[in-house]
Amino acid sequence: MKTIRDLHRPPQIEGRVESIIVRGSPREPAKTVTLTMALAGIGLADDRLGLRGESELSTRQVTLIQAEHLPVIARLARVGPIDPIGLRRNLVISGINLLALKNAKLKVGGALLEIVGPCHPCSRMEDTIGPGGYAAMRGHGGMTARVAASGPIQVGDVIHTLD
Repeated sequence: MKTIRDLHRPPQIEGRVESIIVRGSPREPAKTVTLTMALAGIGLADDRLGLRGESELSTRQVTLIQAEHLPVIARLARVGPIDPIGLRRNLVISGINLLALKNAKLKVGGALLEIVGPCHPCSRMEDTIGPGGYAAMRGHGGMTARVAASGPIQVGDVIHTLD
């Protein structure tokens, strides 16, 4: 019989990188890229932290959101399809329950990410999604991660959970 501790360990599962989203500064519009480099202790090379090139102690070096949550957010906000660029999360992934992976390590393309904690929505979601956008994203905002080992990440890469 499995214990609760056993059930909290993530199983060996695979996901996929659906989109990579970067921005040059906090207020600059986000854009998609097909390939980037994750820099250990910094973030994504094409994103604001990577462009600064300084070690970042933040737990928000990389942000991830599940593609499966996009229709849920849209439904809760009572809007049409959600464009993930407006949500400003770096990696849109599918096939993995991110919330179940706190403190887990993920092999994403050639990089190693450590999931740190939830990525809470900000008040800007009211402008991006519309009235109720902030509330719709609560519990669906994704997770934050640190870059534990540098490596390339591209759209379509397989994501593996590690023990």
